[in-house]
Amino acid sequence: MHMAILDYRRTLLVAALATAALASIVMHPHAIDAHAQDTMADETQHSEAGVMAVDNHWSIAEMTGDTDWLDQMLLPEYRSVGNTGTVHPKAAIVAGAAKRKGTDLAKAKLEFATYQKEHPYGSAVVIHGDTAVITFYDPSLGPDKGVKSSDVFVYVDGHWHAIYSQHTAVNAG
Repeated sequence: MHMAILDYRRTLLVAALATAALASIVMHPHAIDAHAQDTMADETQHSEAGVMAVDNHWSIAEMTGDTDWLDQMLLPEYRSVGNTGTVHPKAAIVAGAAKRKGTDLAKAKLEFATYQKEHPYGSAVVIHGDTAVITFYDPSLGPDKGVKSSDVFVYVDGHWHAIYSQHTAVNAG
């Protein structure tokens, strides 16, 4: 089920999806597609809203198999470290998403919204220069004791690009 991707990305917003396929932004001017049109204006902003728009697009891109978008948004050096310490490089994230290529966009957005409602989480964004860190946390534990995952982005040539993600075991069970 596509919602497992979110388990890997936001608490392990992928633990449940590992059985379906390992799946774990920025709009590149030549990679404009239907998945991003509703958030494109925000994704290029050097702001909290901009980097959050990219992160949300990332979830949808993985769920719909938008490998072109993921390939340009994830930097070549991108690594995602799971709660067991296992590293998943960019190639694994893109390959996992490729298995879902052609998934209906409206269905993916509905599943993402449903997941967010059923698994509430808080988020905090820190931007220093051209680096942003988004931290996702369990709202009942707060941002200092309940961190589920963090994504690190760099702003290059007017676009946010992911370079690193770290996931924890908070609420993984």
